[in-house]
Amino acid sequence: MRGKALVMVLVLGLATACGGGGGQAGGTTAKGGDDGTPQVTISPADGSGKARPDRGVTVKAAGGTLGTVSVKLKGADVPGAFSPDKTTWRSTWTLQPGGRYQVSATATSAKGKTTTATSAFRTSRATALTRVNNVVPSENETVGTGMPVFVQFNKAVPEKAKPAIERATEISSTTPTEGAWRWLSAGESFNGLPSMVFRPKHPWKPHQRVTVKVHYAGLRIGDNVFGDKDVTRTFKVGDSHVISISAKTHRLTVKKNGRTVRNWGVSLGAGGDVQRDGVDHLLTTSGIHLTMDHVRLERMRPPGKKKGDPGWYDEKVPWATRISNSGEYIHQNMDDPTCLGKRNCSHGCVRSPAADAQWFFHWSYRGDIVKITGTKRSLQWTNGWGYWQMPFTKWTEGSALKKSLTTAKA
Repeated sequence: MRGKALVMVLVLGLATACGGGGGQAGGTTAKGGDDGTPQVTISPADGSGKARPDRGVTVKAAGGTLGTVSVKLKGADVPGAFSPDKTTWRSTWTLQPGGRYQVSATATSAKGKTTTATSAFRTSRATALTRVNNVVPSENETVGTGMPVFVQFNKAVPEKAKPAIERATEISSTTPTEGAWRWLSAGESFNGLPSMVFRPKHPWKPHQRVTVKVHYAGLRIGDNVFGDKDVTRTFKVGDSHVISISAKTHRLTVKKNGRTVRNWGVSLGAGGDVQRDGVDHLLTTSGIHLTMDHVRLERMRPPGKKKGDPGWYDEKVPWATRISNSGEYIHQNMDDPTCLGKRNCSHGCVRSPAADAQWFFHWSYRGDIVKITGTKRSLQWTNGWGYWQMPFTKWTEGSALKKSLTTAKA
């Protein structure tokens, strides 16, 4: 009778926790019996109040194989996977700080003996001050084929945390796409926020959906502090828009899905304002730009100058589509119309006829590819979204994992 009672306890309940540290080093174990009943161990241990979320949940079986494993948070299933021999189950991602988890697992021996173990615990509430500030593009936004993906943080991310963040970030797309993450400091970022940026090796295929999931909750960001919450973003890649602009011919050509749909005469930067940094700030930059933003009426002033300086201007310009951080836009011409299509006389922007600038403003997506040629000033890769200026192999060197990846099929 005592043997049968022992088996009943193993099937229906749990022994006390083994190991110390409030479930950090050990777990709760339902011990096997001499009759071939398997042993099941769950970590964190039952009753743990400050389990480390970065360690996830582990279930192990000795003397048998695992059958069902259920891990729940607020009634929702926590994803995980079995080892090939089905003796171990581990949660796929880290756990939510301050979350209350319930675990149930069964194991069966070769003799058909079964053990069921359960555990209930709570994770540490200690969250890091470093948080995901935003993910770009916006939710459900339609973007161009050159669009990068930004995971932006409110402050600098510790170097030790970067590999874990990369590994914990899933990116999927309708068409699997090779690309790589690169970490940018606040000084390299277009808006002054430390960022992790994904750039495809080649432009996105048009007409697809892309989803980014940052499993940030529970990642160890600093000493005993953890990421606060996960962030998910889904966006769409629209038609292929490629804009070619020549400072030699003074023409702008627009292609949609490989077919020319519009072209017009433009005027680019005249040059002639070399400042202390050795840069001619009146020259348009040559290189692969991306459309970044649309401003109905943009106020424009020369960089590095103040009112009263030679070359000072202060203008409000309509239908302005930004293509860099150095003040370059495709916008409506506000000066001598005889320049358009004939000579370069702008302050560095791409001046266009009013109707064409307005059409482009409404037609273009963020992330459209704008190729400018024929000037003596090159676009720097840190200028706006000039990331296509950098060879992909070098771009990949900025990854914490030092490798590219292929997006999962959505």
